[in-house]
Amino acid sequence: MNSLRVLLGGLCLALGLWFAVSVFVDPSAPEAARTFDSSVSCKDCHAQVYDEWQSSQHAMAWTNPAVRALSNDFANQDCIDCHAPRPIFVSGIGERVLPRASRRVEGVDCIACHLLPENEDGSPGGMAGTIANSNAACRPVQRVELQRVEFCAGCHDQHETVRQWKASEWPERGEDCLSCHMPYRNGDSNAGRNHQCLGGNSLELLKSAVDLRASREAGTIIVELENVGAGHSFPTDERSRAADIFWRPLGTEEDSKQSWRHLYRFRSPYRFEVDIVDNLLLAHETRKIPLDDPEALGSIEVALFYKRSPHYENPEAPDPEREAVLVQRVVVEL
Repeated sequence: MNSLRVLLGGLCLALGLWFAVSVFVDPSAPEAARTFDSSVSCKDCHAQVYDEWQSSQHAMAWTNPAVRALSNDFANQDCIDCHAPRPIFVSGIGERVLPRASRRVEGVDCIACHLLPENEDGSPGGMAGTIANSNAACRPVQRVELQRVEFCAGCHDQHETVRQWKASEWPERGEDCLSCHMPYRNGDSNAGRNHQCLGGNSLELLKSAVDLRASREAGTIIVELENVGAGHSFPTDERSRAADIFWRPLGTEEDSKQSWRHLYRFRSPYRFEVDIVDNLLLAHETRKIPLDDPEALGSIEVALFYKRSPHYENPEAPDPEREAVLVQRVVVEL
């Protein structure tokens, strides 16, 4: 009996100690604050976000061969600002970003978007996030600026994309940059936002941006392109982007299709291209383009192609199926 009392007393004491520790002692001691100077440092805690970012255009902003070619291997130093920027919270939200001298191979990385300025005593200022956690090594601080359009403007308003959005109906609808380019994973706000930052590299997003139509009216074919889903002009942002409408007569057999013929181009020119008109398709605009060609009297195919570099290898005989992306196509029967 005495031994049973001793056993029960020991058990009660152990339970009492456990209760005291669970109530009065923080089970998760804070990690020491660290200085984060590479996106690789974020991988262990944010594996899904890191993997999404690695597959994004942001991650390859410095290494993308097309970017290297268009910037003359970054001899055009104006391009460096947005392709290897310093932290946005440091350079100023809504201000033009400044170029950094290190880690340029990481492009637009985690540090560029999330690193906060150092504290006055020189200690790490932490990271901007959607929640605050004083125990994590990166010391995340809740910053609502991450969700504002102005946060993207430092880079993405260089060619007036943000201004195009502000001039549209999308702000009144409550749709902003994140709605389309960083949606919640599976539509669940608790799952966080997708960090692939999809844009013109996403065929699904391109297809949802515009609607291509064509019909015969009084002997003439009228081709229409309506900007139904882009929150800005189409195409937008980079002057290297272009959208082209091509057409071709249709034969009776698949192998009798003729070469594509160029009808119309949507593009904002570079400053030195003084002979090219800026004719981007504005948000909510419908552009009607007549096709009055004797060879279009029979059945024809009309297609919209999207191009992420401005020029075709052979402008006299462009090959859009090889050099561009087919977005939409329609057939106009005889």
